[in-house]
Amino acid sequence: MNKLINSLLVAAALFVGSAAFAEPVPGRDYTLLKQPQPTTTKNIEVLEFFFYGCSHCYHLHPLLSEWEKTMPKDVEMILVPTIFRDNWEPMARTYYALESLGQQQKLHDALYRAWNEDKIDINDEAKVSDFAARHGVDKAKFSAAYNSFSMQSKVTRAKQMIRSYGISGTPSLVVDGKYLINGLQPADTIRVLGEVVAMARKEQKK
Repeated sequence: MNKLINSLLVAAALFVGSAAFAEPVPGRDYTLLKQPQPTTTKNIEVLEFFFYGCSHCYHLHPLLSEWEKTMPKDVEMILVPTIFRDNWEPMARTYYALESLGQQQKLHDALYRAWNEDKIDINDEAKVSDFAARHGVDKAKFSAAYNSFSMQSKVTRAKQMIRSYGISGTPSLVVDGKYLINGLQPADTIRVLGEVVAMARKEQKK
């Protein structure tokens, strides 16, 4: 039932976007970054700055997941775990550890539920290791990835990106290195995302 509702909300957002707001409005729908950032793909890049402990991210996540399933082939979504404080770093480590093991997509939904519904402290390495094991991830491999040198490099890179993009809250989406979308209701975020992606596509063709 929840999946059906999410699908209908996404469809409604896209319909409203195409029918009533063909052109997103700067300052209302999105903000231009003061300093555009280089992208890492030839496609239209969408960066999602998120935090598992963010209730707004939690409510946007199902709609964004539905949008991803039908997003155009020339769009690439890249997730960036956000670290505003030191005690946010463990969740970023969990994300990158699972990514390195090829398990991030499988457990992404479960991690949101673990913190927001089941009240599991996924900031605690031992508890998140047990959580991962319950979902079929080898404990020793998870621990090795969680504490690896490359992990620290990824965490440092995420912190640098947060500063470079001027991210001050979550969830935040950045399209093509210059259009920042944040502070909207979930359905409006999906609508504006579709509109900004279409605008970025037009600019790429110029």
